[in-house]
Amino acid sequence: MSTEMTQSSAHVTKVTKNRIHVDYEGKMPFWKRLRLKIFSTYFLTQVVWHVFRFVIMLGISYVILFPFFSKIAGSFMGMEDFVDVTVRIVPKHFTLDTYKAIFLENKYLDAFLNTTLLSISAALLQTFVCCMIGYGLAKFKFKANKLILICVVLTMIVPHETLKLSLTMHFRYFDIGGLAGFTTAEGVRIIPGLLQLFGVNIMENDLLNTFWPMLIISATGLAFKNGLYIFMLRQFFRGVPDELEESAYVDGSSVMHTFFTIILPLSIPMMITVFLFAFSWQWTDEFYTKLFFPAANRITLMPDIAEIPKSLETNYAGQSLYYSAIKNTAGLMIIFPLVIVYLFCQKYLVQGIERSGIVG
Repeated sequence: MSTEMTQSSAHVTKVTKNRIHVDYEGKMPFWKRLRLKIFSTYFLTQVVWHVFRFVIMLGISYVILFPFFSKIAGSFMGMEDFVDVTVRIVPKHFTLDTYKAIFLENKYLDAFLNTTLLSISAALLQTFVCCMIGYGLAKFKFKANKLILICVVLTMIVPHETLKLSLTMHFRYFDIGGLAGFTTAEGVRIIPGLLQLFGVNIMENDLLNTFWPMLIISATGLAFKNGLYIFMLRQFFRGVPDELEESAYVDGSSVMHTFFTIILPLSIPMMITVFLFAFSWQWTDEFYTKLFFPAANRITLMPDIAEIPKSLETNYAGQSLYYSAIKNTAGLMIIFPLVIVYLFCQKYLVQGIERSGIVG
């Protein structure tokens, strides 16, 4: 009796306020405890569930990542590898000729610099303008509030192809309030004269093949996906407590001062998210690039490098597969800067999406 009492006795010690540590003197043998744990229903259920989840995630990852792996492998293959049935992923004739030809002949560096300048400028304008519009729709109550919001939503619904002709003609014969036909006392036409102040020497009001169309539609909140950015920022600003603004107004702060000193610092993660979206969509955009830069001698942008370099043109048996691999390589070179940007900014991207209120 006393032996059983000794084996089953335990020392109870209070470790913290809410935790009690029990130290049993007579513990069950390790192998017995392991056997009971392994052959328990709960343990077997958890093992089956984790294996099933691992297999599902492995299969999904394979389906998603295999095309990227195959494109990366194909970018290092020579022409002979595309007609060799034994070549799948690992190239037999490893070469960097495709990268060299795209970089030199397709002017990758020029396209990179031009696209970086255009994307950053447009993204900054879109982020700031969408912030102001979203803040106004979220915090100010006026009669046309819902009507403007409906118009914002419509910009996400209306296909951009329907605006193609009107956008082209508008910037081909650019005019503001009929000022194009007016001249100053010295005979200088007003619109071209204003453009010359910004370094644009256009005497026929033709803004095509310049950055101005993209900058103008970005500054007016009408650029690609701006409706989505405005809606995201509106949802974010609706979650900002009104007490912050009210306390600023009591201290004598104006609306603009409150917006720049209180609201914008609070919305930095959301602004970074919108900037990344605007930057990446502008980086890979083809619709506006072909629309606003139609001339053959236009500046080189990222979508332009997805062409077959002259030195790689061939009548080889595997021509179609080889040409497809060249364009895939160009696509990899286009998205590589975006991957680098997202690696450094993914934390802000996740925070912005969580705070926007558009995900459940």
